[in-house]
Amino acid sequence: MKIIKLFFLLLLTVSLSCKDSEKTMTELENVRTAIKKVFAPDKRVELFDIQFEFLNNQIILKGETTSKKALSILQDSLNKRNVDFINAVRILPDSAVGNQQFAVARNSVINIRSQPKHSAELGTQGLLGMALKVLDKKGDFYRIQTPDNYISWVDKGGITRMNKTEIDTWNRSKKIIFTKNFGYVYGEKSENAIIVSDITLGGSLQYVSEDHQFYEVKYPDNRIGFIKKNEAVIYLSWLKNLKATQENIESISRTMIGFPYLWGGTSSKGMDCSGFTKMVYLMNGVIIPRDASQQINAGKTVDINLKFEGLEKGDLLFFGRKATPEKNQRVTHVGIWLGNDKMEFIHASGNVHLSSMDKNQSHYDEMNRNRYLGSKRYLNIEDHNIIDLKEKIKL
Repeated sequence: MKIIKLFFLLLLTVSLSCKDSEKTMTELENVRTAIKKVFAPDKRVELFDIQFEFLNNQIILKGETTSKKALSILQDSLNKRNVDFINAVRILPDSAVGNQQFAVARNSVINIRSQPKHSAELGTQGLLGMALKVLDKKGDFYRIQTPDNYISWVDKGGITRMNKTEIDTWNRSKKIIFTKNFGYVYGEKSENAIIVSDITLGGSLQYVSEDHQFYEVKYPDNRIGFIKKNEAVIYLSWLKNLKATQENIESISRTMIGFPYLWGGTSSKGMDCSGFTKMVYLMNGVIIPRDASQQINAGKTVDINLKFEGLEKGDLLFFGRKATPEKNQRVTHVGIWLGNDKMEFIHASGNVHLSSMDKNQSHYDEMNRNRYLGSKRYLNIEDHNIIDLKEKIKL
């Protein structure tokens, strides 16, 4: 509330005049910055990329945003000060994507990049069957938003676009979820049949039918395939019987030991540190923020004194650069506390492996001990950034 009050006080103190374009543009930037700080502080989950042009004593608003409210406040603040302006801001999604403002991942893993090109940095990944929002289009790439609200770009070959009716049908349909680390979807009810595609841990497809050995499944693009029943389970049954406990967090995390490190990865094909923690919690029925710098802002703070006291299995440990008088704290790494007599935690660094905070252990991690920033508890904590899938579908 204090931030919002300061924000509106700032708007009231700004007096714009088109007689002095340089001064006006500076004041406009102050207004824009104040609005962005309140409504879109993290561009990874909310866009407010707006610029100002001054032409013939008139302000032109350009750029794009996903927040109608933020843009409306900006316009109101200019109107109240009698600033003459033209609004050319795109509110995403818009006509660039038409009525197909949704999509579903059609490959086992889709690579979602920071820019609309294959050479761009890998920001995150999506799993087969994952429902997405489509915000924009540029060439062969679509700007999408994942269930954890992460915004970035995916190439058209990785998704099947849908309208509102189609995505609602997909979301309501009966599905299976793949529970092994790796596997295949076959063209017929045989392991010797042609492979339709691979599939990885957490992937899901529409249920069609079953016999004693195989599930018949349908892709979002209507391909048909067959998955071995001992490698998958009906999604709602899986979720209903799932318990996000400390023991299950440890059990799932240990099945990923040896998975390779991949910057931007969130799948069994490769994962970065926060992709690992995210995947462990996802397979326990919980969606958590994407990056370590976002994950540290969710949950309940524990171990305030940084002595590894009061920690419980499943807590997230954060590492990075500690704050100094000159620089802010910077979170660069995260792991999961296992809480045994060896003071072990599990994390993705090089690959997924166990490390210890006990100096007497052979796998003592001195580097991360020295850059330990604190821990957060997610289990049984109410936080709008921690999404319980059971609550989401009212199980």
